[in-house]
Amino acid sequence: MDNALAHHRAVSGNSPMNESRIISAFVQRGIPENQIIPRVNVFTYRAWQHAKRQVKKGEKGVKVITFIEDRKTKQKRPKAAHVFHISQTDPMA
Repeated sequence: MDNALAHHRAVSGNSPMNESRIISAFVQRGIPENQIIPRVNVFTYRAWQHAKRQVKKGEKGVKVITFIEDRKTKQKRPKAAHVFHISQTDPMA
């Protein structure tokens, strides 16, 4: 999957299924709840790359389950992914 597709999926997703898990996990890591906005400042590694940001070395993401369309069958299937908060990234040079 390319970075542009990853970013598109990240911002256009409409399932709130993972939101409470994302918020809870990042709050436990010391990020204030009001600064955690999934699909705005919480993305996958590739989505951050598309947004011209690099996840800092050693940062740990929050594991979530997402549903993607299988290219062959056109059916949605679950896929594990890791998301990172913007505070875990740096702008790319």
